[in-house]
Amino acid sequence: MAVNVETLDKLERRITLELPLEAIRKEVDARLKRLQRQVRMDGFRPGKVPLSVVAQRYGYSVQYEVMNDQVGQAFADAVAEAQLRVAGQPRITEKEGAPEGMVAFEAVFEVFPDVKLGDLSALELERLESSVDEAAVERTLEILRKQRRTFSPRAEGEPAQDGDRVTIDFEGKIDGEPFAGGKASDFAFVLGEGQMLPEFENAVRGMKVGESKTFPLAFPQDYQGREVAGKTADFLVTVKKIEQQQLPEVDEAFVKSVGIEAGTEAALREDIRRNLERELKFRLQARNKTTALEALAKAAVLDLPKAAVEAEIDRLVEGARQDLKQRGIKDADKAPIPRELFKEQAERRVRLGLVVAELIKTHDLRATDEQVEAHLRELASSYEYPEEVVRWYKADPQRLGEIQAIVLENNVADFIFAQAKVTPKVVTFAELMGQ
Repeated sequence: MAVNVETLDKLERRITLELPLEAIRKEVDARLKRLQRQVRMDGFRPGKVPLSVVAQRYGYSVQYEVMNDQVGQAFADAVAEAQLRVAGQPRITEKEGAPEGMVAFEAVFEVFPDVKLGDLSALELERLESSVDEAAVERTLEILRKQRRTFSPRAEGEPAQDGDRVTIDFEGKIDGEPFAGGKASDFAFVLGEGQMLPEFENAVRGMKVGESKTFPLAFPQDYQGREVAGKTADFLVTVKKIEQQQLPEVDEAFVKSVGIEAGTEAALREDIRRNLERELKFRLQARNKTTALEALAKAAVLDLPKAAVEAEIDRLVEGARQDLKQRGIKDADKAPIPRELFKEQAERRVRLGLVVAELIKTHDLRATDEQVEAHLRELASSYEYPEEVVRWYKADPQRLGEIQAIVLENNVADFIFAQAKVTPKVVTFAELMGQ
């Protein structure tokens, strides 16, 4: 039977569904009889409850369930016959004027759009290139040394300087009143490493043991403590201890302590370089992939299904709530989060997803088992026990699917760059890594 599909808007469609009442009645009776054999009621033996009693108590809910099931199946059959790809959930309402012995419903829904890919050969793209320089290796080596540093008291009268660990008492007040989190005793931090706000570090830098100082501190508007964000506090700070750091020598004991059995500085530097090159490769792939996919989406022509955008907004709002929970925000579940804040991002995601899916289908792009295996092993090689990491990913289809998705996106980006006009852009390792 041909399905009559009405076009209401660019992507909005309507289908009328008609169901025979007799078929619904028979299914309701069948389910009530099955329920009769299972239901337990006071005053009746199991399986001996009269059907009329079962129908009186459960008839409405069973009929509702049958109607939902049959309408859902009728809708699925209709869109399959019409070869429609439905975006989101349909809005189904009962329709008056059904033929005798029938019940009718209207299903209004959106379909996924036809996607017209742009001319990839007309795209002009910059592709980032970089390499690991000696400065990057040196910075990483210094980080390893700092992780194993020790501290000893500074000579009496010496001022605090960057790299020193200072122990202080402090108390802050806003308009003369203390505030939560604004007071601490014997609080230690390393000066110059960004553990405290810049104004706080600037005030402590140059102070000596036993010295006190009062200074103003303006909290940023986006400070995590919302009760003080954007306000200015007056802090009283007293320095109780100043310790200077001692970095370990890069000797055999140090090298072996970081897992390099050869025990030589050369072996350590080579290991650092390999790890940085692997990290650099992944970072380049991510940055260049973003460039390619954004250009692909921008060049395509399509309409966006509202249902898909709304569903994506739902996911983004839920993600924001989970972030608030992790940051310890009270009543994160009830926090008002305006949906319009996420509309542009949701539209961009839906657009990109539809365009990438069309490119994959058109050019039969896929992630091969060999590519997935290679990517997974390269990722795992940065861990102490790579084989355990590989097994961990392979043990869960969802985790393995994340790797497959990354590889597929990389293939898509490579395909786009192969078609486009590409200009290489060399950046330093520090620029790429945001240092």
